Amino acid sequence: MVVGLAEMGATVILNGRNRKQVEEYTEELCSSGFKAISAVFDINDEDAVRGWFSRNGNAPLHGLVNNAYAGGAGSVETATENDYRNSFEVSLVSAHRLMQYALSGLRTAVRECGNASVVNIGSMYGLVSPDQRVYASKQVANPPFYGASKAALLQWTRYAACEFGHEGIRVNSISPGPFPSTEVQSDNPDFVDALANKVPMGRVGKAEEIQGPLLFLMSDTSGFVNGANLVVDGGWTCW
Repeated sequence: MVVGLAEMGATVILNGRNRKQVEEYTEELCSSGFKAISAVFDINDEDAVRGWFSRNGNAPLHGLVNNAYAGGAGSVETATENDYRNSFEVSLVSAHRLMQYALSGLRTAVRECGNASVVNIGSMYGLVSPDQRVYASKQVANPPFYGASKAALLQWTRYAACEFGHEGIRVNSISPGPFPSTEVQSDNPDFVDALANKVPMGRVGKAEEIQGPLLFLMSDTSGFVNGANLVVDGGWTCW
């Protein structure tokens, strides 16, 4: 997603908690001829978020992508109450927090060019439940608190779209399907095959295939798209 935005000509602002990783990736992008800025802070730390935006929040922010998540596997039987709290905190509450502090920059962008775009990364599991048969056990299943928090993020997207659409700030979401990491594909090919069998296209998603949907929602080509959820799952949720 970052590369796609950079290739489109955007100056990308990379956020993360690990300073070394963020700054190394920022340098890698700049060395490739792209424009990138590091923004090292924990989105779950309100003081840190406030501090960064107090220093940078007046600059125009043409787009915001909420893609953070943290949490383990599990099931209703194995999950704890804190699993739900932590999942909602990083998926939903952090998106709310960033939106509030980013509003100044988003509104500046609207004044400069007429619009701004927020894209929240949801999940097909915010729409349907995981097939438990794909997973070896309840302990390693995609957990209920993940899907519940992503479903909440999709509803929050619609709410925010209605609240800020009249200002020229569009808020949409993308719900990816199976996009297993390269590590998972290498270490657990049987699991990846099981995922692929759930997809009408017969395969899992490739990382670059999330670029097009994101660029569409972030650009003026989607100027009348607001409050939408773009499902990118190869047809998983169609059957």
